[in-house]
Amino acid sequence: MHCVTAWSRYANRWQGVSAQHLLALVKPLPTARFVVFHAYDGYTTNLPLADFDDDDVFLVHRWEGKPLTREHGGPVRALIPKLYLWKSAKWINRIEFVAEDRPGFWEERGYHHRGDPWTEQRYGD
Repeated sequence: MHCVTAWSRYANRWQGVSAQHLLALVKPLPTARFVVFHAYDGYTTNLPLADFDDDDVFLVHRWEGKPLTREHGGPVRALIPKLYLWKSAKWINRIEFVAEDRPGFWEERGYHHRGDPWTEQRYGD
């Protein structure tokens, strides 16, 4: 888990539904290339479908053996550990599969569209 403000937290124990399981059930159209998360507070974030369709991506509802608190994104949040934390949207109420990339809240304000912490994709494309 990596925050754009330069902190990381390792060895978290999360529980939830894998993105790959969700994709197997939902079966997005072949034209879908991006995912947009929508949250109850109006927040949105985008990511390539290929980043969502990874074996370590989950929609989580438990952390460290307990239900996910509202402070940490409960009742359900995304967890995309290979990208900066702003891509792991809290308080999800809708997941949209789209053909064209659509910037979310932070991306509209200059943050990188992908957000890879290992290459320090913090700002701009």
